[in-house]
Amino acid sequence: MAVRKILLYPADKAALRAPSAPVERFDRAVKQLIKDLIDTLAAHPAGIGLAAPQINVQRRVVIVCLGAQPQSEIPSQPPIVLINPQILEAASYQKDFDGCLSFPGLFGMTVRPHFLRVCGLNESGQPFTRTFEGFDAVVVHHELDHLDGVLFIDRIENPEDLYRIDLDEQGHPVRVPLSQFSDAPV
Repeated sequence: MAVRKILLYPADKAALRAPSAPVERFDRAVKQLIKDLIDTLAAHPAGIGLAAPQINVQRRVVIVCLGAQPQSEIPSQPPIVLINPQILEAASYQKDFDGCLSFPGLFGMTVRPHFLRVCGLNESGQPFTRTFEGFDAVVVHHELDHLDGVLFIDRIENPEDLYRIDLDEQGHPVRVPLSQFSDAPV
């Protein structure tokens, strides 16, 4: 198992902000990158997607687990690989849950498409065009943003939409706006 360190913001800000280069050929290094992404995501059960820049590889490769629901314990499907993905169509923009393994414990409400048509290459280097809807579109869009150095905090429209989950006096989870924390990463 080749688990790689996930880069954290703000310590690894420069690497997370760098645009990624396309994959030009499918060689052993690309296959290893895909394996590293899958192993790293598996080691972080709260994650449902991971982009190569998050493990400090500036290549246009992401993996996403479809079928997940925001903040749910229901397992998602095994990850699929998107190489050199391009958005062909984005529609039905809505505010929805967002979070990122590069921002542990930080969540937000961002506006993202709930309909996304994407083309690219799969893990075998074969071309595909696929439509993603609902929260699957949100997850794919989030991961594709990483390839261009865009982070979910960039899509926050109102600072009060950033929050952490804490426990109240009765031990129930509650949203605590990030403005109430002194170590805010933005």
